[in-house]
Amino acid sequence: MTEKIAVIGLGYVGLPLALALAKYFPNIIGFDINSDRINQLQNNIDSTGEINAHDLRNSQLIITNDVDQLKNTNFFIIAVPTPIDACHRPDLISIIQATKTIASVIKCGAIIVYESTVYPGVTEGICGKLIAEKSGLKQGIDFKLGYSPERINFGDKNHTLEKIVKVVAGEDKETLEKIAQIYRKIIKAGVYKATSIKVAEMAKVIENTQRDLNIALMNEIAIICDKLEIRTSDVLAAAKTKWNFLPFTPGLVGGHCIGVDPYYLTAKAEELGYYPEVILAGRRINDSMGQYLGQKLVKLLVKANLSIKDAKVGILGITFKENISDIRNSKVIDLISELKDFGIHPLVHDPLADHKIVKQEYDLDLVNWRELINLDAIILAVPHLSYIDNVEEKILSKLKNNGVLMDVKSVIDLKKLSSSLIYWSL
Repeated sequence: MTEKIAVIGLGYVGLPLALALAKYFPNIIGFDINSDRINQLQNNIDSTGEINAHDLRNSQLIITNDVDQLKNTNFFIIAVPTPIDACHRPDLISIIQATKTIASVIKCGAIIVYESTVYPGVTEGICGKLIAEKSGLKQGIDFKLGYSPERINFGDKNHTLEKIVKVVAGEDKETLEKIAQIYRKIIKAGVYKATSIKVAEMAKVIENTQRDLNIALMNEIAIICDKLEIRTSDVLAAAKTKWNFLPFTPGLVGGHCIGVDPYYLTAKAEELGYYPEVILAGRRINDSMGQYLGQKLVKLLVKANLSIKDAKVGILGITFKENISDIRNSKVIDLISELKDFGIHPLVHDPLADHKIVKQEYDLDLVNWRELINLDAIILAVPHLSYIDNVEEKILSKLKNNGVLMDVKSVIDLKKLSSSLIYWSL
């Protein structure tokens, strides 16, 4: 049977995947319920900045929000967000909505592959049962399930979709092989067949949990180094000379992966009666870093004999990491909130973030570059290349001679700094 493929969700994960598949399979459908997103993509505009206009214009991908166009599909790939709620519990609303959409059009013989990050058991125990309930078809007989976790590193032009080994899983041997065959077409690095869907789901959540814990360790070490009055970056530079030292660095841990996925694992563990102490301890450390940085800046302002009440503070960067436009779960917001608690209302600038989206998401007005003048302090929160390619002009010229410079990621060369200012890095 010829596969008629649809990718549900055209965000950071789904769009690159759909475009890659469209090179090898005819009439690939890219579906999203966001009409604004669909209009942009149909006009060859990708607001995420991951895909250029040329690639959109020359692709055979059918971009739509019309559910009827999914009726002839027999191979669905779900790539929708799976965030957490305010209580750090898994929020499955988007994946459930996508699943219901599929259930409304699915026919016998279809395969549904989920790429969204979930805890073990969601694909078969929640999504599969929901499809069966809404469609009247039998799970494992009339339709088959698969799981292939996304591994895209946003903003990384080296580790792209095609260059990352793809983990694939299916609920039976035949389904697994069909899924593997399709992904092999686009993944030059090859595919890895997991022994079960639950194994593949678990593999995904522990990838980012491992990174989260390692960064939490570095953040805790950075706090200790600060109390010892030594630079963390100097310590890490020395430690990295050993061949098996893991090169993690401290910082704000946001985004929709590393700062979110561990909670999917801990929620399931607690449901099973196990309290995951190490994972949650790492989360507490990383979630507290915005507050820590805010308090540290206040101490630095006092040290510089600058008024806290009237301090003019600029924050450079609002996205969750450098050189991308994604602001989801940005931990810079925690830093801003902490400063406001001290009566400081910082001026926040970001050359990549969409001003309207920032306003909608965080009720925050980004400032223009020209508004950053004669600042008492600058916090380089997100080291976009546009900030650090000319530190003297882009950063130091905005700061008072006796001001405070907080370099969260330790990217600035100390040789370029005046001895009159106070410099601090995490």
